[in-house]
Amino acid sequence: MAWFTFPADNLLCRCLGISITVWFTLLFVFIIMPAVLGVSFGIRSFYMRTLLKIFEWATLRMELGAKEKNQELYKPYTNGIIAKEPPSSLQQEIQELRGSANSLRSEPEFEMADIFYFCRRGVESIVDDEVTKRFSAQELKSWNLLTRSNYNFRHISLRLTVLWGLGILIRYGVLLPLRLRSYLSEKVHLMCYRICVRALTAIITYHNRENKPKNGGICVANHTTPIDVIILANDGCYSLVGQVHGGLMGMVQRAMVKSSSHIWFERSEVKDRHLVAKRLGDHVADKTKQPILVFPEGTCINNTSVMMFKKGSFEIGCTVYPVAIKYDPRFGDAFWNSSKFGMVSYLLRMMSSWAIVCSVWYLPPMNREEGEDAVQFANRVKAAIAAQGGLVDLIWDGGLKRAKVKDVFKEEQQKLYSKVLVGDSEDQMEDKRSEDGTPEGDESSKDPAEGQ
Repeated sequence: MAWFTFPADNLLCRCLGISITVWFTLLFVFIIMPAVLGVSFGIRSFYMRTLLKIFEWATLRMELGAKEKNQELYKPYTNGIIAKEPPSSLQQEIQELRGSANSLRSEPEFEMADIFYFCRRGVESIVDDEVTKRFSAQELKSWNLLTRSNYNFRHISLRLTVLWGLGILIRYGVLLPLRLRSYLSEKVHLMCYRICVRALTAIITYHNRENKPKNGGICVANHTTPIDVIILANDGCYSLVGQVHGGLMGMVQRAMVKSSSHIWFERSEVKDRHLVAKRLGDHVADKTKQPILVFPEGTCINNTSVMMFKKGSFEIGCTVYPVAIKYDPRFGDAFWNSSKFGMVSYLLRMMSSWAIVCSVWYLPPMNREEGEDAVQFANRVKAAIAAQGGLVDLIWDGGLKRAKVKDVFKEEQQKLYSKVLVGDSEDQMEDKRSEDGTPEGDESSKDPAEGQ
């Protein structure tokens, strides 16, 4: 008996496999790839034109069915109780009611016939006013297969009823799930990041999850690798902030911004601090948007220390959620040396390492204290992250690995060295004066001619 059922089971499995393969192929070709490349195949325009043709055909069938059954197709503009006449002025209508154009005398005088005008207009306003009807669904002359626009069209013919039922399946079974972006986007993001985590064999330990970042805040963390985003997003969704890139990273950025509210800056905009602060402030002001994930160091550090935090993220005036990330180098070096490795080669190194083992600490939220400027606030947050992650707290700017040392730092060292030199010379002068027995402030040791 099992021998006879085996071909049917095998055929069913093959059909399911083919269906799933075709579905994912269509999804990849017509949705994922256009979103990544920023192109359009014109499918939505074709979809719109197809709907219009279907609506026209449904309207034609509807009109033919209504004529055959002698049914009223559309609701009248009024409810049938009142037959409205073309609008005219108050004076004309009262003259008609009085029966003569000369009935309006030079002196104002009330007549009983004038009451009918106001009664008729009052009843019209109550029964079929011009305001209330603007708050109900508009009756369409062409049916769009929605009962919300007309409640009788689907019953006119069997074909229209079948088409209406098919429309329900498409709208509620296909279109509605695709449009639940706020909920599904978060779940899909988490799923994708968790797939990436498992692909990297990442073993992550999260501490103090009660301090996880919340909407309307900024999450700041030390930066070692682009994988930091995956490590944190594996436990919650974030809106990312960064500079627009090209190549593979640029394709990923364009795809991400279509599904979530990330903030990407052009190279020319990054230097505009006011523009950056405004966009960040607008984002955190919307409590429905995800918390912003920022790496204030601005570059990847080798996970032994924390370098200077840029103050831009700390000028917004919102709650800051510090996060410390510490990798275990025994299983693989997670540090990305961008000046030595490209993104593809770096990811290949990560994929070929033994594992990615790290710990993540969610620190208590911090706010800017009274009298504290943005630099002091940034240093306080940086010190907390360094202490929790066991990292060295450095004052140097991580951008020094690409840029020259600022003149301010040079001048500071020059001042220190000059103080050393001046201090040595003053000490030598004091020693010489003490050997000569001349006090430093003795006026008698001066040249007599000097006072003249």
